Amino acid sequence: MEGSRYLIEMLLPLTANDGTPFGEGVFAATRAELTERFGGLTAHLRAPARGLWKTDAGELSRDDVVIFEVMSETLDRVWWEKYRARLEARFQQDVVVVRATAMTML
Repeated sequence: MEGSRYLIEMLLPLTANDGTPFGEGVFAATRAELTERFGGLTAHLRAPARGLWKTDAGELSRDDVVIFEVMSETLDRVWWEKYRARLEARFQQDVVVVRATAMTML
């Protein structure tokens, strides 16, 4: 279908689990990789979003995150699973949220 695409969003933490802020290098590397593969990206950096969740122990945890997003005509699930694992290692996370939404360009 003409105009059909996927919007893929990555929620990336600003700090490691111990509260240490990540340097610009990890974000720059991610921007470069995604721009090379998808031809561009949008990075929502100005007002970090705050994620809240309860741990298995019932304690409240939080992350301040930025959102990187790309558009793609296809959704290569195998590539994204591998890339998500790479982001989890880079950002020292058990899970990095990567989500895809089917969209139509208007």
